[in-house]
Parts: sequence; C-alpha cells; structure tokens
Amino acid sequence: MKKHSERISKKNLRLFSGYPLYHMIARVLTESSYVDKIIINTDCPAIAEDALQNFFKVVIHERPLSLRGDMVPMNDIIGFDISRSPSEHFLQTHSTNPLLTRETLEQAIETYFGNLAQYDSLFSVSRLQTRLYLESGKPVNHDPAILLRTQDLPPLFEENSNIYIFSKSSFQEAGKRRIGVRPKLFEMNKLEAIDIDEEEDFIIAEAVMQFRMHKT
Repeated sequence: MKKHSERISKKNLRLFSGYPLYHMIARVLTESSYVDKIIINTDCPAIAEDALQNFFKVVIHERPLSLRGDMVPMNDIIGFDISRSPSEHFLQTHSTNPLLTRETLEQAIETYFGNLAQYDSLFSVSRLQTRLYLESGKPVNHDPAILLRTQDLPPLFEENSNIYIFSKSSFQEAGKRRIGVRPKLFEMNKLEAIDIDEEEDFIIAEAVMQFRMHKT
C-alpha cells in the first residue's frame, strides 16, 4: 500500500463505511484460518502503525526506495516480499477490494490447493459476455453481421485484481510473475469483485456495501 495514490488522494486510509479502506480486506484475511500472516508492503508509516495496532497477523515490509513510485511493476514488489518470507505459497490481494468476502477467498484457496496437480497458480476473473471492439472499430468477439444475443456470445474473462495465489516455485518458473505458466481462472461475482481505481468505483463500492449491510 503506497502513501501516494495517483487517482484518489490517500486512498488506502480514506474512510469506507466508517473505517480506513484497507481495513475491509485486512479483516477478511484476519478472519480466515487459511491465512497464517498478512504481509503489508508499504512506504507509509501511518499505514504501518495503524495496521500493527489493529490486526494481529500483520507483518510490515518497508518498501525500499528502489521499489517506490507509480511506475514500479507489481511483480518486482512481490519478488521482494516473497524473498523475505520462508513460506512457499502466497495469496495476493489489494486494499482496493473492499467487497471480497471470506467465503470467496477461502473457496479460491481450496480451489488452488485442490488443483495443484494441473495448475500452478490461480487468479480471479469476471465473466464478460458483451460486444467488444478494438479502438479501430474492429469487433473482437462477435460478427456484426450475425447479431447474436449477448448471452450467446463466447465468454471472455477479465482479470479483476482481487485474488492471486501462487507458490514461490511457480513465481520463479514463470519468470518472476504472479500468474504462472499453467494458471487456473477463478470466476467471481461481479459486485464482489469491484476494484477501486477511480472516484466512481469508490462511490459504487460504498453503495454496494450499504446494500449488503441493510440486506443482512
């Protein structure tokens, strides 16, 4: 979690349903018996202090100067973190995934470990069945001359940045990438998979959270 956020100011500590945004996913990870420890990589002392005070599983990795900035690849940060941990298996998620539930998280973990003979990693996706085009106007997944119903289009899957599970070995074998050479796609509910990148995402996620709270 960076101190600086390019599109939403101080995003990670901004209040969401009365708590700093990152508390939502930190609670889910804390509540899961499948998660041994929560590594938070940050360049922000305020985040580090708050996390250590509120979540007992947390281990802070202070982000070195060489990995600070908006243009640093996430795989480089992951490589730094796993090199400092004796664990073999890792799950990565983001503070910007406040609607991810423990049930979905644990289902993904069970799917990963249940399929290690066939797949070396897992990442979460959202199903897309809509008419897509390139910027040039060329259709990607349909023939405009044959106007199929959208539900009859072949599905495409969007990487939704909620869950990545991999091993230290698969990370190395894939050229230091969190998505391995034989990944398993894990489909998620679209509302649960909302990832906050823009101000509009924050508004939508808060509305979904309020709906969820009143529903229960």
